[in-house]
Amino acid sequence: MDDASMDSSMVGLLGRVTGTVGPGLVGEVIVRIRGGAEHFLAHPASPKERIDVGTVVMVMEHLPPRTVYVTAAYDS
Repeated sequence: MDDASMDSSMVGLLGRVTGTVGPGLVGEVIVRIRGGAEHFLAHPASPKERIDVGTVVMVMEHLPPRTVYVTAAYDS
């Protein structure tokens, strides 16, 4: 699988925040992918959004190899 197809397959996946994501922070999320669960460095898709630990998020963009931009999957 090339990087482009891996990138597009990440978009839309759900994950859970394991390290707070927000402005000026490099957070962390865990995403179920490739038959397991993997950790990714995470930034907010919306620059002012803060996403707390435990929040379910959706991957909006993937920058290989291990960085994602996410948004909260559900309204609070």
